[in-house]
Amino acid sequence: MGRIRVVDCVGSTNAVLLGDHGAIEGDWLVALAQDEGRGRQGRAWSSFDGNFAGSTIIQLRHDDPPAPGLSLACGLALIEAIDAVAPGAATLLKWPNDLLLGQAKLAGILLERSGDRIVAGFGINLAEAPAIEGRATASLERVITPQALAPILAASMARLIGLWRASDPVWFGRAWLARAHPVGTALSVHDGSGKRLAGHFEGLDPDGSLRLRLDGGAIEIVRAGDVTLD
Repeated sequence: MGRIRVVDCVGSTNAVLLGDHGAIEGDWLVALAQDEGRGRQGRAWSSFDGNFAGSTIIQLRHDDPPAPGLSLACGLALIEAIDAVAPGAATLLKWPNDLLLGQAKLAGILLERSGDRIVAGFGINLAEAPAIEGRATASLERVITPQALAPILAASMARLIGLWRASDPVWFGRAWLARAHPVGTALSVHDGSGKRLAGHFEGLDPDGSLRLRLDGGAIEIVRAGDVTLD
Protein backbone atom coordinates (compact mmCIF):
# COMPACT_ATOMS: atom_id res chain seq x y z
CA MET A 1 0.00 0.00 0.00
CA GLY A 2 1.40 3.40 -1.00
CA ARG A 3 0.85 6.95 0.18
CA ILE A 4 -2.60 8.36 0.89
CA ARG A 5 -2.92 12.09 0.25
CA VAL A 6 -6.08 13.87 1.39
CA VAL A 7 -6.71 17.30 -0.14
CA ASP A 8 -9.51 19.81 0.26
CA CYS A 9 -10.51 20.09 -3.40
CA VAL A 10 -9.35 19.13 -6.88
CA GLY A 11 -10.96 19.20 -10.29
CA SER A 12 -10.85 15.41 -10.70
CA THR A 13 -8.86 12.94 -8.60
CA ASN A 14 -8.50 10.66 -11.64
CA ALA A 15 -7.06 13.41 -13.84
CA VAL A 16 -4.70 14.75 -11.18
CA LEU A 17 -3.34 11.34 -10.19
CA LEU A 18 -2.98 10.12 -13.78
CA GLY A 19 -1.02 13.28 -14.57
CA ASP A 20 1.30 12.81 -11.59
CA HIS A 21 4.23 10.91 -13.11
CA GLY A 22 5.78 10.48 -9.69
CA ALA A 23 2.78 8.47 -8.44
CA ILE A 24 3.40 4.74 -8.05
CA GLU A 25 1.10 1.76 -7.69
CA GLY A 26 -0.81 1.89 -4.43
CA ASP A 27 -0.69 5.68 -4.11
CA TRP A 28 -4.04 7.33 -3.40
CA LEU A 29 -5.41 10.82 -3.87
CA VAL A 30 -8.57 11.54 -1.87
CA ALA A 31 -10.42 14.85 -2.29
CA LEU A 32 -12.93 16.17 0.19
CA ALA A 33 -14.52 17.93 -2.80
CA GLN A 34 -14.27 17.69 -6.60
CA ASP A 35 -15.42 20.42 -8.94
CA GLU A 36 -14.88 18.43 -12.15
CA GLY A 37 -15.81 14.94 -11.03
CA ARG A 38 -17.01 12.63 -13.77
CA GLY A 39 -18.50 9.19 -14.24
CA ARG A 40 -18.82 6.76 -17.11
CA GLN A 41 -19.37 8.05 -20.66
CA GLY A 42 -18.41 11.60 -19.63
CA ARG A 43 -21.24 12.13 -17.16
CA ALA A 44 -20.77 14.63 -14.34
CA TRP A 45 -20.32 13.18 -10.87
CA SER A 46 -21.74 15.43 -8.15
CA SER A 47 -19.59 16.22 -5.11
CA PHE A 48 -21.23 16.53 -1.69
CA ASP A 49 -19.65 17.24 1.68
CA GLY A 50 -18.89 13.96 3.43
CA ASN A 51 -18.94 11.76 0.32
CA PHE A 52 -15.82 9.89 -0.82
CA ALA A 53 -13.93 10.80 -3.98
CA GLY A 54 -10.60 9.06 -4.36
CA SER A 55 -8.32 7.49 -6.96
CA THR A 56 -5.44 5.04 -7.00
CA ILE A 57 -2.82 3.92 -9.53
CA ILE A 58 -2.29 0.40 -10.87
CA GLN A 59 0.91 -0.18 -12.85
CA LEU A 60 0.34 -2.90 -15.44
CA ARG A 61 2.97 -5.63 -15.70
CA HIS A 62 3.79 -7.77 -18.73
CA ASP A 63 2.44 -10.94 -17.06
CA ASP A 64 -0.77 -9.42 -15.63
CA PRO A 65 -4.16 -10.97 -16.46
CA PRO A 66 -6.29 -9.11 -19.04
CA ALA A 67 -6.71 -5.51 -17.91
CA PRO A 68 -10.56 -5.53 -18.16
CA GLY A 69 -10.59 -7.88 -15.17
CA LEU A 70 -9.36 -4.98 -13.05
CA SER A 71 -12.89 -3.65 -12.83
CA LEU A 72 -13.87 -6.87 -11.04
CA ALA A 73 -10.98 -6.43 -8.59
CA CYS A 74 -12.02 -2.84 -7.90
CA GLY A 75 -15.62 -3.85 -7.31
CA LEU A 76 -14.64 -6.60 -4.90
CA ALA A 77 -12.30 -4.25 -3.03
CA LEU A 78 -15.08 -1.68 -2.73
CA ILE A 79 -17.70 -4.09 -1.43
CA GLU A 80 -15.18 -5.57 1.01
CA ALA A 81 -14.42 -2.10 2.39
CA ILE A 82 -18.12 -1.28 2.74
CA ASP A 83 -18.67 -4.63 4.51
CA ALA A 84 -16.08 -3.52 7.07
CA VAL A 85 -17.72 -0.17 7.86
CA ALA A 86 -21.39 -1.08 7.38
CA PRO A 87 -21.70 -4.79 8.25
CA GLY A 88 -25.00 -6.27 7.21
CA ALA A 89 -25.74 -3.60 4.59
CA ALA A 90 -27.61 -5.09 1.61
CA THR A 91 -24.90 -4.30 -0.94
CA LEU A 92 -24.70 -5.80 -4.42
CA LEU A 93 -22.24 -5.41 -7.29
CA LYS A 94 -23.67 -4.42 -10.68
CA TRP A 95 -21.67 -4.86 -13.86
CA PRO A 96 -19.48 -3.19 -14.82
CA ASN A 97 -18.57 -0.73 -12.05
CA ASP A 98 -21.46 0.06 -9.71
CA LEU A 99 -22.23 -0.84 -6.10
CA LEU A 100 -25.88 -0.94 -5.09
CA LEU A 101 -27.51 -0.64 -1.69
CA GLY A 102 -30.72 -2.57 -2.18
CA GLN A 103 -31.72 -1.49 -5.68
CA ALA A 104 -30.21 2.01 -5.41
CA LYS A 105 -26.77 3.19 -6.52
CA LEU A 106 -24.39 3.68 -3.61
CA ALA A 107 -21.07 4.01 -5.44
CA GLY A 108 -19.41 3.99 -8.84
CA ILE A 109 -15.94 3.26 -10.17
CA LEU A 110 -14.26 4.85 -13.19
CA LEU A 111 -11.13 3.29 -14.71
CA GLU A 112 -8.98 5.30 -17.10
CA ARG A 113 -5.76 4.24 -18.81
CA SER A 114 -2.65 5.99 -20.04
CA GLY A 115 -0.02 3.63 -21.43
CA ASP A 116 0.69 0.96 -18.84
CA ARG A 117 -0.86 2.97 -15.98
CA ILE A 118 -4.50 2.66 -14.96
CA VAL A 119 -6.16 4.99 -12.51
CA ALA A 120 -9.22 3.70 -10.64
CA GLY A 121 -11.50 6.37 -9.25
CA PHE A 122 -14.11 5.67 -6.57
CA GLY A 123 -17.15 7.83 -5.83
CA ILE A 124 -19.05 6.64 -2.75
CA ASN A 125 -22.14 8.22 -1.21
CA LEU A 126 -21.06 8.15 2.42
CA ALA A 127 -23.15 11.13 3.51
CA GLU A 128 -25.61 12.16 0.81
CA ALA A 129 -27.11 10.60 -2.31
CA PRO A 130 -27.10 12.86 -5.37
CA ALA A 131 -30.13 12.87 -7.64
CA ILE A 132 -29.54 10.93 -10.88
CA GLU A 133 -32.27 11.11 -13.49
CA GLY A 134 -33.98 7.76 -13.97
CA ARG A 135 -31.95 6.02 -11.26
CA ALA A 136 -32.46 5.46 -7.53
CA THR A 137 -29.55 6.48 -5.30
CA ALA A 138 -28.63 5.78 -1.69
CA SER A 139 -26.07 6.80 0.95
CA LEU A 140 -24.55 5.29 4.08
CA GLU A 141 -25.81 8.29 6.08
CA ARG A 142 -22.45 9.32 7.53
CA VAL A 143 -21.40 6.03 9.15
CA ILE A 144 -17.78 6.98 8.34
CA THR A 145 -15.80 9.94 7.02
CA PRO A 146 -13.83 9.90 3.75
CA GLN A 147 -10.57 10.25 5.70
CA ALA A 148 -11.37 7.18 7.81
CA LEU A 149 -12.53 5.09 4.86
CA ALA A 150 -9.43 5.80 2.75
CA PRO A 151 -6.98 3.39 4.50
CA ILE A 152 -9.64 0.67 4.68
CA LEU A 153 -10.34 0.89 0.95
CA ALA A 154 -6.61 1.15 0.18
CA ALA A 155 -5.92 -2.07 2.11
CA SER A 156 -8.76 -3.86 0.31
CA MET A 157 -7.47 -2.69 -3.06
CA ALA A 158 -3.93 -3.87 -2.30
CA ARG A 159 -5.26 -7.30 -1.33
CA LEU A 160 -7.57 -7.65 -4.33
CA ILE A 161 -4.96 -6.48 -6.84
CA GLY A 162 -2.67 -9.17 -5.45
CA LEU A 163 -5.41 -11.77 -5.84
CA TRP A 164 -6.18 -10.56 -9.36
CA ARG A 165 -2.57 -11.13 -10.34
CA ALA A 166 -2.26 -14.51 -8.61
CA SER A 167 -5.64 -16.13 -9.30
CA ASP A 168 -7.10 -17.87 -12.31
CA PRO A 169 -9.41 -15.40 -14.11
CA VAL A 170 -12.29 -17.91 -14.01
CA TRP A 171 -12.00 -18.22 -10.22
CA PHE A 172 -11.81 -14.46 -9.90
CA GLY A 173 -14.95 -14.03 -11.97
CA ARG A 174 -16.77 -16.48 -9.72
CA ALA A 175 -15.72 -14.48 -6.66
CA TRP A 176 -17.24 -11.36 -8.24
CA LEU A 177 -20.43 -13.23 -9.21
CA ALA A 178 -20.91 -14.32 -5.60
CA ARG A 179 -21.46 -10.65 -4.65
CA ALA A 180 -23.34 -9.53 -7.78
CA HIS A 181 -26.81 -9.61 -9.26
CA PRO A 182 -27.56 -13.31 -9.89
CA VAL A 183 -27.38 -15.14 -13.19
CA GLY A 184 -30.77 -14.89 -14.86
CA THR A 185 -31.38 -11.28 -13.78
CA ALA A 186 -33.28 -9.32 -16.44
CA LEU A 187 -31.27 -6.30 -17.54
CA SER A 188 -30.67 -3.82 -20.33
CA VAL A 189 -27.31 -2.65 -21.66
CA HIS A 190 -26.97 0.86 -23.12
CA ASP A 191 -23.91 1.92 -25.07
CA GLY A 192 -22.70 5.48 -25.61
CA SER A 193 -24.46 5.75 -28.98
CA GLY A 194 -27.92 5.11 -27.53
CA LYS A 195 -28.14 1.47 -28.64
CA ARG A 196 -30.02 -0.75 -26.18
CA LEU A 197 -29.82 -4.51 -25.73
CA ALA A 198 -32.27 -6.31 -23.44
CA GLY A 199 -31.95 -9.83 -22.11
CA HIS A 200 -30.84 -11.80 -19.07
CA PHE A 201 -27.52 -11.91 -17.27
CA GLU A 202 -25.64 -15.08 -18.21
CA GLY A 203 -22.45 -14.55 -16.19
CA LEU A 204 -19.01 -13.35 -17.22
CA ASP A 205 -16.38 -14.22 -19.77
CA PRO A 206 -12.89 -14.87 -18.34
CA ASP A 207 -11.79 -11.33 -19.28
CA GLY A 208 -14.64 -9.81 -17.25
CA SER A 209 -16.99 -9.09 -20.15
CA LEU A 210 -20.71 -9.51 -19.56
CA ARG A 211 -22.58 -12.41 -21.16
CA LEU A 212 -26.09 -11.34 -22.13
CA ARG A 213 -28.65 -13.95 -23.17
CA LEU A 214 -30.98 -12.34 -25.69
CA ASP A 215 -34.66 -13.28 -26.00
CA GLY A 216 -33.96 -15.70 -28.85
CA GLY A 217 -31.34 -17.53 -26.79
CA ALA A 218 -28.22 -16.14 -28.47
CA ILE A 219 -25.37 -14.96 -26.22
CA GLU A 220 -24.08 -11.42 -26.75
CA ILE A 221 -20.65 -10.59 -25.29
CA VAL A 222 -20.72 -7.03 -23.93
CA ARG A 223 -17.36 -5.38 -23.21
CA ALA A 224 -18.60 -1.87 -22.42
CA GLY A 225 -21.88 -0.19 -21.61
CA ASP A 226 -24.20 0.90 -18.82
CA VAL A 227 -26.47 -1.70 -17.26
CA THR A 228 -30.00 -1.18 -15.93
CA LEU A 229 -31.59 -3.95 -13.90
CA ASP A 230 -35.11 -4.50 -15.22
